[in-house]
Amino acid sequence: MAKHLKPYPAEKKGKYLQLSTIDELKDMARQVRRDVIRMLAKANSGHTGGSLGMADIFTALYFKILKHHPHQFKGEADQDMLFLSNGHIAPVWYSVLARSGYFSLNELNYLREINSYLQGHPTCESGLPGINIASGSLGQGLSAAVGAALGLRMDGKKGEVFCLMGDGECQEGQIWEAAMSAAHYQLGNLIGIVDYNNQQIDGEVSEVMDIEPFADKWRAFGWDVLSCDGNDIEHFIDTLEYLRKDTGRTKPVVVLAKTVMGKGVPFFEGTMPDKSNWHGKPPSKEDEAKALEILGVTIFGDF
Repeated sequence: MAKHLKPYPAEKKGKYLQLSTIDELKDMARQVRRDVIRMLAKANSGHTGGSLGMADIFTALYFKILKHHPHQFKGEADQDMLFLSNGHIAPVWYSVLARSGYFSLNELNYLREINSYLQGHPTCESGLPGINIASGSLGQGLSAAVGAALGLRMDGKKGEVFCLMGDGECQEGQIWEAAMSAAHYQLGNLIGIVDYNNQQIDGEVSEVMDIEPFADKWRAFGWDVLSCDGNDIEHFIDTLEYLRKDTGRTKPVVVLAKTVMGKGVPFFEGTMPDKSNWHGKPPSKEDEAKALEILGVTIFGDF
């Protein structure tokens, strides 16, 4: 059992790690995948597929794209903000937050334990650095991001707001209410990123509730739309840098990032015979050992 006191003690925040090359980012993404697998196997609980599938995007965001300062996370001017709407992939977020300096790597040992700061879905109750809202009730994150983007504009701040969503989550009506609001208020400082893997816990998105034509829907709601390979770090960074060149944006932008569930470990990847088997299933100790051998050690070291 994790024996922690709340709120999270500020003195335990780590050093901010910055990466400059694509090779370094790829190595960090591999380490993040190692972290995810070790956390989930230790907890014997949690979501494997989506966490692994989004490791490249989270790595690119926290070590290359976001303007953020872990030691000044409480509303400093012109910092970017990130909201994770599909909160069940929290393990990948916890990994990059720890490794970019928001809190100690040691906390990764306590995923989903009683009194742990690292709950199965993100929570801000403990004051854990880097978490803006509790999330995981699907469909709600974009609404919070819209409010934050409006708030930054009203305060005259130049930071951007990023909201990460799942494609299955976009079956929720609240996503589209928020999308309509973002366009109405001309929130050019809002960037949505959709984990576009066609997988949800009950099977393929196209079979459970088809969302296509997906890009056309966003455009119809007044958003600009970009697409990229979400498992290609360089392509994802190029896509974000391209849209950021337009500093006078008045439309919100959504990036449809095609990913593979379980990416990085072949036996976790894609659609399993029983439909998205690894969506909400943790690796066993045997799975952990095989996966870590496939991924190999990195220069960053395990927690």
